[in-house]
Formats: sequence, C-alpha cells, structure tokens
Amino acid sequence: MPSQAVFDFKEKAVYTTSTGAPVSQPYAAQRIGKYGPLLLQDFHHVDVLAHFARERIPERVVHAKGAGAHGYFEVTHDITDLTCAALFDAIGNKAPVTVRFSTVIGEAGTSDSARGPRGMGIKIKTEEGNLDWVFNHTPVFFIRDPAKFSPFVHAQKRDPQTHLRDPDMSWDYLSQNPESIHQVMILFSDRGTPAGYHRTHAYSAHAFKFVNSEGKFVYVKIHVINDAGCKTMTAVEATRLAGEDPDFGIKSLFNDIEAGKYPSYTVYIQTMTSEEAENFRYNILDVTKIWPQAEYPLRPVGKIVLNKNPENYFAEVEQAAFAPSHLVPGIEPSTDPVLQARLFVYPDAQRYRLGVNYGQLAINKPVVPVANFQRDGFMAIKNQGFRPPYQSSILPLQYKAKAYEHVEHEVFLGAALADLSEVTELDFEQPRALWSKVLNDEDRAHLVSNVAGHLGSAKSAEIKARQLSVFAAVDQGLADRIADAIGVLRVQPLKVKPAEEALRFRSSVIV
Repeated sequence: MPSQAVFDFKEKAVYTTSTGAPVSQPYAAQRIGKYGPLLLQDFHHVDVLAHFARERIPERVVHAKGAGAHGYFEVTHDITDLTCAALFDAIGNKAPVTVRFSTVIGEAGTSDSARGPRGMGIKIKTEEGNLDWVFNHTPVFFIRDPAKFSPFVHAQKRDPQTHLRDPDMSWDYLSQNPESIHQVMILFSDRGTPAGYHRTHAYSAHAFKFVNSEGKFVYVKIHVINDAGCKTMTAVEATRLAGEDPDFGIKSLFNDIEAGKYPSYTVYIQTMTSEEAENFRYNILDVTKIWPQAEYPLRPVGKIVLNKNPENYFAEVEQAAFAPSHLVPGIEPSTDPVLQARLFVYPDAQRYRLGVNYGQLAINKPVVPVANFQRDGFMAIKNQGFRPPYQSSILPLQYKAKAYEHVEHEVFLGAALADLSEVTELDFEQPRALWSKVLNDEDRAHLVSNVAGHLGSAKSAEIKARQLSVFAAVDQGLADRIADAIGVLRVQPLKVKPAEEALRFRSSVIV
C-alpha cells in the first residue's frame, strides 16, 4: 500500500502529453471510424507506446534487486587526528545520505531472502563532494585477485545452456579458488540469510587510507553497525519467505520508516599504521581477511539514521549510482587490487547503465557546484553554460590543492608482471577460528546443513570431493560432517603451501 502521504495529497495536476499539451481522454486512441485503423498522427498514443518500450534500463549485473531510503550522517566523535576531510572537522556535522540495500547475485526479481551477500551503498553528500561507501554485509570477500571477479559472478549465475542456477558450476569455481572459504562459511551460516535488508551490519572489507592535514596517513577499515543488532533467519524460514513474501525486505524497510521506526547505525573504524601493517600476520591488501578487533579495536566516528522513504523508487533508488572511487580529500584508496579494480568498474557500469552524465541526475548530483571541463553527451542536464571547457585565461577557474598534495606516501617501483595470489595455510586460519570459536553448536549445525543442501545437489563427485578437501583444510570434523550429510566418502585436507610462504605486505617496494 502507498504511504499515507499519497492518500493525504490533493492532486490538482491536469493530464498532459509528454510535451505538456492537455489531453481529455488518456485511454482513447484516434482511428478512422469505429472499425478502421489507428492514425499515426495521434502523437499522444504513439508517444505512450514508444516510451513504454523504453522504460527499462540495463539491470545491474550484480546487486540488481534492492531497496532504498534517505537520511543523514552525523559526526559523533573527533577524528581530525586521522583525516582532514571537511565532513569530520567538527562533532555534530551532518550531511544528507542516500542508502541502497541489495542482494548480489540474483536478478531484479529474486527473493529478498536468497542466500548470499547483501550490499549497502551509502552516498554521503558532503561540502567537498560526494563520498560513497560501497559495502557488503560481510567483512570479507570471496577473492583477492580482481581478474577472478567476473568469472566468479558468471559461475554463480545461470548456466549458458540450461539457463538454470547450477550448483556444479558454483562449487566448481569455489573449490578451485580456496581463498573463498572464509566468505563461503559466513554465507552458509545463518548470516547468509539476513532477516531484512536494514537488519544487518555493513563493512568496507577493503582498507582505505585516512590522511590528515599534515599528510600523515593510516590504513582504515570501516564498520557500519546496526544499532538494533544483526538479525538472521534459518534456511527453512528463508525458503518459506521466498514463496510467501519474496519482497519482504523492501516492504519491511519501507514500513518501518513509515511507522517512525528509523533504522540507525553507528559507524566505527579500525586503524593501522604502515609500520603495523608490515608487521601484521596477514596482508592488509587481502580482502579475504579481517583485522582482529582485539588487536585493532573499533573507534567510533558517527551515526547514520534513515528517516525518509523515497517518493519515486526508480528516480531515487534504481538511478542511484554508487562507486568506491567517489572520494573526498582526506580519504584515499589503498592499493588493494580488488578495490583498485572497483575504482574503475563501478563508475563505468553507471556510465553504461545510466549514461555518461549519471552524476547530473538529481539523486546523484553533489550539494556543491560542479565546475570542470566535461561537456555534452546524452542527457546533459547542466552543461555549465558559457564556461570554457578547458583551462582558460579568459574565464579562469580557481584551483584548490589537497592539504597533503605534495606529500609522498607509498613508493612502488618495479617491473610490470602478471600477478596471481597463491593459497597458503594462512587462508584457513581465520575460517578455522570462525568455526571453532565464533559459531556455537547450533550455528555449526546450520552451516553443515546449509552446505550439504547445496553441495549435495551437485552432480560431479570430483567437485564434491575437491570442495570437501577445502573444508577439511579448515577443520577435518567440519568436512566429515558435510561428507556424511551428503552421503560421500570422507576426504583428506587440501595440501597448500605453509604460512611462512605467504606474501607479506610492504608499504614501499623498490625492486
């Protein structure tokens, strides 16, 4: 049902064509007599049909199904020692926020209860431009090599022949890329079926850099923690909802905001100096790993409150465009290779989906004026008037340097090479801790059951055995329980390189 505002609003608009001409009968079509053909001169009817055939824009390749809301970000703690970003220069600073939640692998018609990651795209409109946080509800990801990403997505989507989701294809990929096991175990626990979009946490997973006014930087991971806690469902509950109420996530978000039960989140950061990063057991550029909070505690930064529903879903949610490259001075990307790839591919996906001027759409445009040399292209809404589209002496622009413009951070010098990470024992330490120390007995039972239900549907005995060997590398008991549940022979752990052969992080490398 629409919001109460729709019922309360008194519409006085006159129905018109798309060019503003009034039309007395919107469902009428011009024709010759009562039985003759339609007339091409009927602009209203032709325009309606032509527009209808063009209503759909390209669906997002991933994160196609989603829900959205508006609200604000407020700074609650001083972090000016870490970043010179103007947003954080005073406690109490506020900025408008648009958030889009999403499932990841499924199409736009998928169920909100489907097992998998949940996205949380956060657009903060600051006085220095848009700051986008493009996060997931898990603190790690499947891969750390960017070239693996599109094949990974292909393997989780539909078979090119049958057009069906294929467990063989899915597990074939995962079992050949064992670094995925941490994310796999999280998603096959009940955390993989959140009880609604807005009832989860969100994480940057990647390391970013916060830079202060002196040019000093720290590596940072960002956590957006739901103040009401993270709520999950069992596989049985998720399956029931998929049939009974597949849009329950969109509905519950809208209804909660409509009822004044505003979702709120506390934003925290973890920080690490470059010296700490070089002595850390894991490579900080490896997005399959977490930073233990016992070693790198959470530091509060601010809060996000969502207190307004969109008035038009397409204009404010479907056309919202998020990209991790949308940063402001004082926040920089790390050299995490998956993040580096995302810096390009996310805005490029928006150029394809919405057009080169996607940033000029009302939902995406910053609150500060844009002045640059970009012009024209489809749907140029604000084309900057008579301003010269080059560095002009006739009508010069002003140029403002970052406070740390000339400060050197990392220094990298070396030969170009084709880099591909290798799996070592380090890749199984954190999944092992998840299994043995984080999950309780009920969680472990659900994980085994959930994996067995999906892996057991695969037809290939080789794929099953290979994936079981990955689970055995985490914990032999875990693998044996899954093997027994799907009725196959138990296997030995996957043999990998020792931990000491793992690539260690270096903040500056000259070779």
